[in-house]
Amino acid sequence: MSWIVLIISGVLEAVWATALGKSEGFTRLAPSIVFGVSVVASMVGLAWAMRDLPTGTAYAVWVGIGASLTVAYAMATGTEPVSLARVLLILGLIGCIIGLKLVH
Repeated sequence: MSWIVLIISGVLEAVWATALGKSEGFTRLAPSIVFGVSVVASMVGLAWAMRDLPTGTAYAVWVGIGASLTVAYAMATGTEPVSLARVLLILGLIGCIIGLKLVH
């Protein structure tokens, strides 16, 4: 169950990171609210998962999921450029996340 909560929290990290960018310094209400709700939920989930998972592993997986999804979303929406190197690096990051799960 801790891994499921951790994965959901990682997804929420991507949500809050994207919303933070769209909030334009907290001058836009809707993205600012999405940021606030998702950052709290993401942190609560991370803290809950860390009750059973080692801190380093949990944090690395959480950040990796959030970073991967944030960049993938930005590339999919055209706000960041897509290149073979970027896609391969994101896939490498995902491979490392899976590796941390497998060796835990």
